[in-house]
Amino acid sequence: MNYVNFGSAGVKVSRMALGLGLRGQADEREAERMVGLALDRGVNLLDCANVYGMMDDRRNIGKSEELLGRVLGSRRDDLVITSKVTSPIGPGPNDWSASRYHIAREVERSLRRLNTDRIDVYLLHAMDETTPDEEKFRALDSLVAQGKIRYVGVCNYQAWQVVQALRVQDRLNAAPLITVQNPYSLLNRSLEREMFPMARSTGLGVMAYSPLGVGLLSGRYAPDALPEESSLWGSRRRTIFRDVLRGRAADVLAAVQGVAARLGATVAQVAQAWVLAQPEITVIISGADTAQQLDENLGALELTIPAEEMALLNQVSAGLSMVLDGSDFEPGR
Repeated sequence: MNYVNFGSAGVKVSRMALGLGLRGQADEREAERMVGLALDRGVNLLDCANVYGMMDDRRNIGKSEELLGRVLGSRRDDLVITSKVTSPIGPGPNDWSASRYHIAREVERSLRRLNTDRIDVYLLHAMDETTPDEEKFRALDSLVAQGKIRYVGVCNYQAWQVVQALRVQDRLNAAPLITVQNPYSLLNRSLEREMFPMARSTGLGVMAYSPLGVGLLSGRYAPDALPEESSLWGSRRRTIFRDVLRGRAADVLAAVQGVAARLGATVAQVAQAWVLAQPEITVIISGADTAQQLDENLGALELTIPAEEMALLNQVSAGLSMVLDGSDFEPGR
């Protein structure tokens, strides 16, 4: 396993994080086994959120943190755990946002579920335009001062919003962001226009989620066949599947399939290795639901795509910015 600095911080993390969204996993024991396998393979970055559960069931909100809390045990001090706040966790008027009230309440709930005394990286899950930036980042800095969190990050921000956040933190003399977490894949290269130049300028890390384009590049789908009903796209997006996986998106999938065949790798490994090859990307988040999927994804860390194959993938996907962030699968978002 290769370890790198987590963005602008000194802490070292594995280049693949295990995401605990668990959208396709209903068996808690199997999920726990997968987490243990990831740790055994050298993954030391575990990405969670207060809204993550299992099978996208709102009744399961918080289950992922509880599950992780049961697995950590004596290995807690060697791991880097992220969690998130902002997304709705209930119907009440204060059950979402980046307000001091909501942040202070939710961090305590996450700490209890995780069975730990601190969260290593606490991220705002989305932009909240109803709360002043000063309130958000004073609240987070207060948690840093209390030792309840160690670093701060944001998710799903635009580049200008990240810069604005950094300016506010600098004015407040608050702990600055170390990373931003956004979707990035061969099907969604929108980060390259503004986020990547900003990251190079500031030294911020970039965590890429949905590196498989919400599963479209997992190797499970084909443009000329309806998805299996048990799959993510077969169960929740079946009616629009053919409208999405067509045209240039279908061309990208065909190109990845060709590269995978020539390299003796899987489609998922090629798609993730391409993301990892981008110098602005600090880590990618594996959305595996099973130990088998995790093992396959980890194979991307050992895959080097030759220059001519990289050029092919770059060309076929150039400029694509399909909105494939998975937000419609996430409770409350």
